Amino acid sequence: MTNAKKSRTLSEIQKKIDAGNVVVFTAREVADLVRKGQAPEFGDIDVVTTATSALMSGTYAVLSFKVAEPDTFSTAANVWINSVPAQVGPCPNERIGILDLIVLGTARSIETPKYGGGHLFRDLVRGETVRVIIQAEDGRFLSADTCLKEIPHAVLHASRNAFKNYLAFVNPGDASVSTIFHAGRMNGNYEEMTFCGCGEINPIENDPELKTIGVGTRVLINGAPGMVTGAGTRSSARKPNLTGMADMHDMKPEYMGGFSTGHGPDVVTTWAIAVPVLDRQMLTHILKTDDQIPLNVVDVRSRKPIHEITYDHVWHQSYSRVDYDPAACKECRTQCCAVEKHCPTGAAIKMPENGILVDPALCFNCGYCLSMCHEAFNQTLGQVDLKGIDKPVPISLRQSNRYAALKASDELKRKVMDGSFRLNEPVEAIRFKKNS
Repeated sequence: MTNAKKSRTLSEIQKKIDAGNVVVFTAREVADLVRKGQAPEFGDIDVVTTATSALMSGTYAVLSFKVAEPDTFSTAANVWINSVPAQVGPCPNERIGILDLIVLGTARSIETPKYGGGHLFRDLVRGETVRVIIQAEDGRFLSADTCLKEIPHAVLHASRNAFKNYLAFVNPGDASVSTIFHAGRMNGNYEEMTFCGCGEINPIENDPELKTIGVGTRVLINGAPGMVTGAGTRSSARKPNLTGMADMHDMKPEYMGGFSTGHGPDVVTTWAIAVPVLDRQMLTHILKTDDQIPLNVVDVRSRKPIHEITYDHVWHQSYSRVDYDPAACKECRTQCCAVEKHCPTGAAIKMPENGILVDPALCFNCGYCLSMCHEAFNQTLGQVDLKGIDKPVPISLRQSNRYAALKASDELKRKVMDGSFRLNEPVEAIRFKKNS
């Protein structure tokens, strides 16, 4: 039954939640209805739950915990956790045996090149014990073991997350290039394309005017209650992104982790945001599907635009996982398995007698395995026609995980409907500079 009202307030929607008669859709459910010609009208939907899961380099953790008894050392000069370097400070914590640290999601292990901050964050959330090495100011080395339960303050921060939309990348040059937008080296002569962005289910894509997303808005980051703290770095009215924070103790490992790129490890982060439908103008954005959302294809070397496509060209309405059929595995026991060697998340593990084992909790559904093994792995990444290019360009890698994003938006929908996730008015609106 449609509603004749042209607008409503967030508090009115929250009252419907409290009364148990709120209508909540995930962004995917809305998009599927639109494709069926059954687009909801204003009043048919109160809240849409949105999400995005991707490599989000601007993610770091602030940790504070005890490693020694008072006066064991004066201050720490350098610290490594699981061989990942941590920035000491901002508090010196002189002689009290407590470390205050900042760990970047893109920090690289000094021992294992493919292991970085993102991998460390996931290991901590999984409850694993980690080794802390401290180089004191006087040059002495000390060590301690700890785990997340023993770290009272562990907060994940975002300096640039959840872009409204991102980019697709190709290499027009003759030579391959090493880049963070590939899991290895990107071949030249338009031989392949990679991309990032969750399209129609992205939070800011559903609220591009940021009418409901502002400073203080409640969100889920990696499944944990968190909040938006403002606009992210390099954020603009055309390409907005967010800063935010959430407690790592409440996070879920399946929404986070590390990802090995051609320029070292990166960090996977997942955001879910509930968008209350306040007016008819908001609904017009919520009803947009992948085929109406632009995706700029750029030169990976210079970032210069080459062509514009849509997210429908790269997602094809797909939310499914990459399938692995163990029975089709050739069991390369006597030679190196390319999938195991190059899987960006380490999800593929070679077994001595049974080919490889794929850990679904680690799989990012990036599809990189398909370029190395078509027999045991199955998913359609597709190819794209670019203006002026006389051949289709195959997609070789997705740096967003729409399967995980959908799971996060489903989880948020349940929380909104059962009242465990409450909507709130932002403390203030997010504004952009006039020249942004």
